[in-house]
Amino acid sequence: MMSAGGSLTLNWPLPSTVRACITTRRGGVSQAPYESNNLAFHVGDVPAAVTANRQHLCESLGLEKTPQWLEQVHGVKVAMAQAGGQVKTADACYTAEPGLACVVMTADCLPILVCDQQGTQVAAIHAGWRSLAKGIIARTLQKFSGPSAQLMAYLGPAISQPHFEVGIEVLEAFFKMARNAQHSDDIAQAFKPGLRPLHFYADIYALARAELNALGVSAIYGGDYCTYADSDRFFSYRRDKTTGRMASLIWLADS
Repeated sequence: MMSAGGSLTLNWPLPSTVRACITTRRGGVSQAPYESNNLAFHVGDVPAAVTANRQHLCESLGLEKTPQWLEQVHGVKVAMAQAGGQVKTADACYTAEPGLACVVMTADCLPILVCDQQGTQVAAIHAGWRSLAKGIIARTLQKFSGPSAQLMAYLGPAISQPHFEVGIEVLEAFFKMARNAQHSDDIAQAFKPGLRPLHFYADIYALARAELNALGVSAIYGGDYCTYADSDRFFSYRRDKTTGRMASLIWLADS
């Protein structure tokens, strides 16, 4: 439950060996339209500003190892985190190595942080609707050595249902991946009719909870922010198009 400058206070019962942080848009050096704590190189910001923001983040959290940054592509690949600074193309990463942070970046998509209750393994997931519908959560949970019932998850800031209108292809994609009748019912409850024909308002938090529950995870926390509505604290791609990215990190404390 760490809170550094420009980050949220996360209320979930982490094991004593696990640390987590989710940044806000505050507290950095980036200029408009990326003001101010943008942590992504790929959005058009001045590289020196992003480097400074990342360095400040690591220093404020006491991270001596370079976090595992990802090139996210809305897929289902899960990378094994490695120290050394190599960027990997994946939408989730996992580690059991102390001091090495798993990181995902978001600006409306859902970041999910996962750990086991023993505090020996952690993972970070970039769950946009495409990755979520393709099974990114299941792919990530398979990396853990214990049963899913012994895992806990935190749902970080994402776009909320009233601001997330999608086409019928999104609804259909989720129904195709339903794991059982209860999961199908939960998916149905996560969509409300939109204003336009064949459009719906999707609750990405509810969709993630439905998937986690179907996989046996019941210890689920967070899920009460809206990146679109809260422009003071969060970047939002759907709201601003050209904008920065927040980072969600989870790691094991050095012994």
